[in-house]
Amino acid sequence: MEVIKTDIEGVVIIEPKVFGDHRGYFFESFSERDFNAQVREVKFVQDNESKSCYGVLRGLHFQKPPHCQSKLVRVVKGAVLDVAVDIRKGSPTFGKHVAVELTEDNHRQFFVPRGFAHGFVVLTDEVVFQYKCDNFYAPQHEGAIAWDDPDLGIDWKVPADKIILSAKDTCHPRLKDAEWLFDYNENLY
Repeated sequence: MEVIKTDIEGVVIIEPKVFGDHRGYFFESFSERDFNAQVREVKFVQDNESKSCYGVLRGLHFQKPPHCQSKLVRVVKGAVLDVAVDIRKGSPTFGKHVAVELTEDNHRQFFVPRGFAHGFVVLTDEVVFQYKCDNFYAPQHEGAIAWDDPDLGIDWKVPADKIILSAKDTCHPRLKDAEWLFDYNENLY
């Protein structure tokens, strides 16, 4: 696998080695040994999958300690724009984001460390999206910031009138108004 660094330390794009021929393709989607050596030591404990249609936006979500999560995400079918936002107060990249297109064809994966809000929007008619988490889901520790916060400057690549949100995702605070954020100097692992 090739690990591609981004403008925010710890947030990386992973490109697996894909072996293809007339029969199709094969690639190793995850190796704990390689991931721990090349990205960071993480023990994933839960795998999730979602199916969504064009314009569905899920985010920008995070979990608060002691249940914060790292995520390793990928697309099995379709395409998404995937976004990680640094919400660690005191970080030199606080409020900055990385956006990457994940597709069934590019097989890219995106690692979102603890201390970041995460979200994605569906760019194709349908998407099947998978993610590995290094902590169990704990609804009482959910947090989120507004997907359309103008201070974040995220170009979601889908017109705002085509965005489909859950009721919960329509009312999150802007980053500057968030009541709870991570501390950059705190070890989240």
